[in-house]
Amino acid sequence: MYPQASPGGWQIIGVTDTPMWDLSRETPALLQPGDTVRFVDATSLKVALPVAEKVVAAPASANVEGGSAFEVRAAGLQALWQDGGRHGQARQGVSASGAMDQRSLQAASRLAGNASDAACLEMAYGGFQFVCRGEAVIAVAGADGPLTLTRADGAQWPLPRYQPIALADGDTVTFGEPVAGIRSYLAVRGGFAVAPVLGSCATDTLARIGPPAVAAGDVLAVRAVATGAIVGAAEAPLGDLPTVQEDVVLDIVLGPRTDWFTADALERLCGQAWLVTPQSNRVGIRLNGEAPLVRANTAELPSEGTARGSIQVPPSGQPVLFLADHPLTGGYPVIASVATHHLDRAGQIPVNARVRFQLVAGLGPVDIF
Repeated sequence: MYPQASPGGWQIIGVTDTPMWDLSRETPALLQPGDTVRFVDATSLKVALPVAEKVVAAPASANVEGGSAFEVRAAGLQALWQDGGRHGQARQGVSASGAMDQRSLQAASRLAGNASDAACLEMAYGGFQFVCRGEAVIAVAGADGPLTLTRADGAQWPLPRYQPIALADGDTVTFGEPVAGIRSYLAVRGGFAVAPVLGSCATDTLARIGPPAVAAGDVLAVRAVATGAIVGAAEAPLGDLPTVQEDVVLDIVLGPRTDWFTADALERLCGQAWLVTPQSNRVGIRLNGEAPLVRANTAELPSEGTARGSIQVPPSGQPVLFLADHPLTGGYPVIASVATHHLDRAGQIPVNARVRFQLVAGLGPVDIF
């Protein structure tokens, strides 16, 4: 049963007006794992069917009296609210989502003097620009690219990343096109006044849950600085950000459906480079290789759980690497998964980069004596 309108490849046998998902309920999902469902032909009923009420979402950012704010002049390709993620909602069909590069989000928050999982702005590629209203302290982490400050009097100079930056009223900050990585994270001392949804400020682009995307003209309010909050010391930028000039190596572990593929397919998985196609986003990276992966077992696989980092192989043989907004289940076999320590790197891979998978050998017993 589809909880909301979305594309699908199955035959529709019926439709219900009963609201399957409603954020105004304490438990938004009507059905939970283990529930028993009985379908009734509504045409034989003489009672009115319930109709879902329109739920008015809380504003992404609300004014905070006496605080500063950022006036967005340009939002770039994509600017989303993200934090540590929406954990514990899988039984309702909602993934954790959260920042594509958690270590960069944590660095930006740490530098701004906030909690490590505080809400930040995640910006894909460049083109984001805002004007500071009032005074503020910001920090930017993640992708490597030009960051420019323009004062109200027109004076202009480059800004550093990975260190706290004091802004005055009227300062304009512009994010240029990254030269390495693709996602930048903007944090502000005190934190943004963004309303959480289901306990998180993360915007899940697949489930369409969370605050709306930031757009030009939005005014982003900043919360008051907590007493005793201090900014962090400057840190060294990441040195392993992906680029289109060099192959991006991702460590993987095999399984759980490795046995559904031929021996040649396993060799091809790690033996060739995979091109990152433009059909890639926060849900996953669609890859294209010279030789597709061939299945030894062509049976239909019952839907089973998937995770961030899963490498799923559809009938085309061209793998899909699931990222932060991945579906919780899938009907195609997962040949391998990206190792945990490379998930953040995967979230920074640009379109047209080439990915090479590297098998990580299992750990043997450790002799501590």
